[in-house]
Amino acid sequence: MADDKKTPSILEQALAGGDPVPGAEGGAEATGKPSKKKKIKRSLPKARVCIHAGENNTIVTFTDLQGNVIGWSSSGSAGFKGTRKSTPYAAKVAAETAAGKVKPYGIETITVEVKGLGPGREQAIRGLQGTGLNLDAIVDVTPIAHGGCRAPGRRRV
Repeated sequence: MADDKKTPSILEQALAGGDPVPGAEGGAEATGKPSKKKKIKRSLPKARVCIHAGENNTIVTFTDLQGNVIGWSSSGSAGFKGTRKSTPYAAKVAAETAAGKVKPYGIETITVEVKGLGPGREQAIRGLQGTGLNLDAIVDVTPIAHGGCRAPGRRRV
């Protein structure tokens, strides 16, 4: 009775750190290390910058000409909290931070779209100019209210 040894099941082998479970793919799952996606950096000579200047925050977003987001920053993510987020200086810092994030893409010329009436409108544009980017155009895309659609008539009983 030399062969009385019980062969461990597949589950016991996996728990003991033996061979991986059959059907499991090799690579990241088998080694326990997270897999990293290879980042593809592309060169973009032109880009679009959308500045959303709200009452309480300013958001600066860099996109390519098709609208795919490359990088962004806001007054809040730049480290400002509370009422300091709604200052022109915070908007300028947010614009400089966003420009720094997209530096590896090699952007030279930008088209700026400004939306909103917040206090950071002008300073965000000045912050972008200060980073050495060439401004192609500045477009105001703030939505304008027109009174809305016609109200429903008075209810008759």
